[in-house]
Amino acid sequence: MAVHYTYICQPSNNNNITFNHKTGSAEIATMRKDLKVLVSSNDYPEAGLKILREHFTVLQSRYNHFGEEGITQNKEELLQLAPAISALVWVSHHPITQELLDKAGPSLKVVATASAGYNHCNVDELKARGIKLSNTPDVLSPAVAEVAIALMLGAGRRFTENLEQVHSGQWEIGFQKVLGQEIRGSTVGVFGLGGIGQAIVKRLAGFEVEKFIYTGHREKPQAKALGAHFVSKDELLAQSDFVILAVPLTNETKLMVNKELLGKMKKSAILINVGRGDLVDQDALYDALKNKDIYAAGLDVTTPEPLPKDHKLLALPNLFVLPHIGSATVRTRNDMATLAARNLVNALSGKPLLTPVLS
Repeated sequence: MAVHYTYICQPSNNNNITFNHKTGSAEIATMRKDLKVLVSSNDYPEAGLKILREHFTVLQSRYNHFGEEGITQNKEELLQLAPAISALVWVSHHPITQELLDKAGPSLKVVATASAGYNHCNVDELKARGIKLSNTPDVLSPAVAEVAIALMLGAGRRFTENLEQVHSGQWEIGFQKVLGQEIRGSTVGVFGLGGIGQAIVKRLAGFEVEKFIYTGHREKPQAKALGAHFVSKDELLAQSDFVILAVPLTNETKLMVNKELLGKMKKSAILINVGRGDLVDQDALYDALKNKDIYAAGLDVTTPEPLPKDHKLLALPNLFVLPHIGSATVRTRNDMATLAARNLVNALSGKPLLTPVLS
């Protein structure tokens, strides 16, 4: 059996030269310490920082880029660090502002958002300035799919009501008490059979689902192997016991779940959202749940985030909500950080982005 080796040396010209014994080729990865990369949050994983530090000078905010801290202390920190940066790693749900882009100036060539969605990245402004943009799709699909199934179970089996019983110590005990709905034997309809949608279908294979259907602009070549059938939007709404939203937020999909759409769902149907909060008209959803026009809903995303503790949705017993934890596993967040960093290395080395949004 042949044994192959890879040798790495550090020559004096600040290049890493990698010799591959198998191919006999050498690859040169330029270390550009004159290029500055700004990381927008203090909790960006070390897996990504390590890659960036091997190639560039890394500036990192001392503050967290989420919640109130993200739009106060962190905002001011980023504005101070932004001048003359070549790349920006965006680790936040907050939007990229024109003010920050102006501070960075013309040296900014690429933004890498550590997320699959990029509706917060001011795409039109980046495009107008000729700034490249990458995201981190696919690597988070398995984790988000797990949460989608957790929401299906949580909403279908009435976790909100049952957990309230546990916390209050008042259990409803009886043969016909707090009965829920199963995934077994159901029709599962997916809006958006992309990476996340496909991962959901794969993981539901062991739940004895009766039928998988999906809708979108066109049929997906991967659907046949998954046993998923392409149908119209109205057919999906009329047939599905679970309606899963796994689409990005765009001008087309914003508030796609409105009173009209909810009115086309079965009264026994359950809505699941692992996309973005603004896919759903939450006032219309509240009315549908309160009036029992649909059975239940499970949300990992809301508008705003966090949802205020006195929000009317949280008073509903047939709503199960999680605090946007779709990709929140150690492995997935490390994978997202690594992919974001590798996109920047490629972009600043004159190579194509691995996962381009704007290139």
